[in-house]
Amino acid sequence: MSSTRTISPFDFSSTAAEVISGVDLHGRRALVTGAASGIGVETARALASAGAETVIAARDLAAADRVAASIREDTGNEAVSAVHLDLLDRASVDRLVEGYAGPLHLLINNAGVMAVPELRLSPEGHELQFATNHLGHFRLALGLLPALRAAGGARVVSVSSRAHLNSPVVFDDIDFARRAYDPALAYAQSKTANVLFAVAAASRWSDDGIEVNALHPGAIADSNLARHYDPGVLQELRTSGRYTFKSIEQGAASSVYVATSPLLEGVVGRYFENCQEADPGDPTAAGTDAAGVAAHALDPAAAERLWTISEQLNA
Repeated sequence: MSSTRTISPFDFSSTAAEVISGVDLHGRRALVTGAASGIGVETARALASAGAETVIAARDLAAADRVAASIREDTGNEAVSAVHLDLLDRASVDRLVEGYAGPLHLLINNAGVMAVPELRLSPEGHELQFATNHLGHFRLALGLLPALRAAGGARVVSVSSRAHLNSPVVFDDIDFARRAYDPALAYAQSKTANVLFAVAAASRWSDDGIEVNALHPGAIADSNLARHYDPGVLQELRTSGRYTFKSIEQGAASSVYVATSPLLEGVVGRYFENCQEADPGDPTAAGTDAAGVAAHALDPAAAERLWTISEQLNA
């Protein structure tokens, strides 16, 4: 396990295609969740372009099939397929796991939901963003653990967000049963959970040759993730100067870097942005400046607590 900070040749403006250039993934198998739209598509495209057998896992299977066909045509890689995955439906997660055979070298937990305007609960009674962004991926990753172990060297990528800076996991009231629901804080909590998952999984799985890290992809100008935002609010965000938006191709770059870069061999339990390991966080950072990572997201004790709770909630 490396403790050295790796300096990447890539930055804010790098694209997934640039990051994957020179990387050979022939003989490797990858699964990308939420890859029927947004940065998931470009992540899957980059992996397939490097030769990986790539599975697109998405709730909208018809859309996933169309994306798979497009990637096959664009890359010439015929080993690109689609599978149904609804992270809010335990049976759907379990069917994917049961139907997966053979090793899995790359698992990119990319799917997510953001800023659900009103409090909504999963079938098991958990706040929707936490249930989708964290609990569903937690169940999936644990279910696919035998396949990851069988790879003899695998990577798991947990796609988080700079929004994690705005809230720790509030263990005493994860589901907003006793506090007023706030869409932004609910999203922030779920994104902190994504980082804490990487911290705990890295500790547990590194001896199995499984490297787990988290990342912030950047603020993406044209992403389906923002579908719950009022158009006026989105326009205000785009003109406020707080964020410098990335293209979808740029937004997928950090995921591809963390998943495939040989520079990160032995690097686990870290958080990346702009294809670089992040510094301590500043939630007020604007423009192209890195926002960083919050201490509450890298706290090993919080990571262990979340892992235990997640096992109980997924039982």
